[in-house]
Amino acid sequence: MPAFDKILYATDFSESSEHAFHYALSLAKQFKSRLIILHVINEPVDLRGFYVPHVSFENLEKEIEQGAQKMMAKFCATHIADFTDYETDIVSGIPYEEILKRAEKEKVSFIVLGTQGRSGIDHLLFGSTAERVVRKALAPVVTVRLP
Repeated sequence: MPAFDKILYATDFSESSEHAFHYALSLAKQFKSRLIILHVINEPVDLRGFYVPHVSFENLEKEIEQGAQKMMAKFCATHIADFTDYETDIVSGIPYEEILKRAEKEKVSFIVLGTQGRSGIDHLLFGSTAERVVRKALAPVVTVRLP
């Protein structure tokens, strides 16, 4: 049986993602795994070439990062009580690419993601981070959908 020493859990702080966390944490406890909690700040549209009143692009990036850090701290305080073998990270980029990069860098045993379950035109327009991760990941991927 393979050793499950590292689990990568990626979150966008949505309800679906939060639901998936319960699986990631349960698996980490059961297999005594290190849990890596990753949030990817989706690359914002570069507004520097346009006139946007009262918005500084650099300040916007800082505010988004500070907001993500607060959300991560609140998430961990709310959902992790007696588990200590975890780390958190917040990065900027394209979500599925950053998830794949981190999974490969850390040589994780598997990846846990929530999925929105979009279909039809929503799926066509917005795509699916989970689907892209499933298709391209070298490690197994556990996707969890809201009941």
